[in-house]
Amino acid sequence: MPISRRQVLAGSAVSAAALASGLPAPAIAQNEPIKIGYLPALTGPSSSTGVGINRGVQLSIDLINKEGGIKGRKIELISRDTQSDPTKAVNAVAELTQRAKVSMIFGPVNSGEALAATPLIARDKVPMLHPCWVDSLIDVKKYPMAYRQAPTNTQVGAGANYYVVDVLKLKKVAVISDTTGYGTDSANTYVGMLKAKGAEVVYTNHIDAANPDLKPEMLRMQAAGAQAIMPWSVNAGFLSRICNTRGNMGWDVPIVGQTTLGSGQTKALLEKPEYWAKVYSNNFRQVCYANGKLPPKAAEFVDRLKAAKIDFGDTLLWWVAMGWDAGMMMGDVFKNAGTKNDDIVAYMNKITKWPGIYGTVTWTPEQHNGFPDQEVVMCAVNSLKDGAFDLAPGYSA
Repeated sequence: MPISRRQVLAGSAVSAAALASGLPAPAIAQNEPIKIGYLPALTGPSSSTGVGINRGVQLSIDLINKEGGIKGRKIELISRDTQSDPTKAVNAVAELTQRAKVSMIFGPVNSGEALAATPLIARDKVPMLHPCWVDSLIDVKKYPMAYRQAPTNTQVGAGANYYVVDVLKLKKVAVISDTTGYGTDSANTYVGMLKAKGAEVVYTNHIDAANPDLKPEMLRMQAAGAQAIMPWSVNAGFLSRICNTRGNMGWDVPIVGQTTLGSGQTKALLEKPEYWAKVYSNNFRQVCYANGKLPPKAAEFVDRLKAAKIDFGDTLLWWVAMGWDAGMMMGDVFKNAGTKNDDIVAYMNKITKWPGIYGTVTWTPEQHNGFPDQEVVMCAVNSLKDGAFDLAPGYSA
């Protein structure tokens, strides 16, 4: 049947209207990558954590994309190295939220940078997942789109304090930290918690992590009668100098504190291997050996990492597992909630017992801290194997 001029014009008008209304846009958007902003510290004095976490993040995102992405859309990880510098983290936030228009941000991975960046991410109304411990980073009223996949400083400190006071039965304690936001906040919080448990804090100070000579401080601790040293820092150089100074002094007291005490970077800086004896660091039950075995899920993950040739020489299993969990969790969120901010928040507020390798996570609208107390433990750092440790003496399997 011949097509009239009126039909041609009508068809052209419909086509023009469709173009003007942007009807093709949804099809294009469905093929666009989902952008995640990522703020690791890959260089700088507090980079040991970021290096480990990054290996897990990259591995998880690569797997998601290899398996077809999220409903056909690949994940684009837009990474900016904070260089362990809060100012650089702040500068990166504007780039990620305002220019790159990311759907979610993971990080910063160090509390010092997170303290500076979190208010800005909240201002720009971008959902945020982070692994940092400082308690004030999670506040559902101030930061309603921020979620923590890790324990709080209070949980971590409670685990270490319990080990010193209740398991080792030591009452006189020296607390030391570096001068970062994480270090000072941790030490200040834990001193009060120790005193509440009946311990006597005989020495406390915040020291520049670059200080090459810690012997004067260690002598003050010793003179005060300290029975245990509790250091709080993510700086491997600072922590190794504490271990080395204790060893050179011949001072046989336990060191109990932050997880970086057990990192490969700290180990590499020890003057003697035996300086790692009687050193106990925070860790997490799901990635620790009990009776010589890792939990099945962690053991399978180690096999995956070995197959991918992921190096454990300078990192810890829980760091890599945390990064893996973050990537897989964000993939689950996008799969189930899409990429709209309000939908993401509504979904994350209902996550219950999310089964990570590093830890189990549960969130509610009122509580964006999701890590269970019972999964925070202590480990013996000189038992390091494949990035993981034995539970410290005194814990049951």
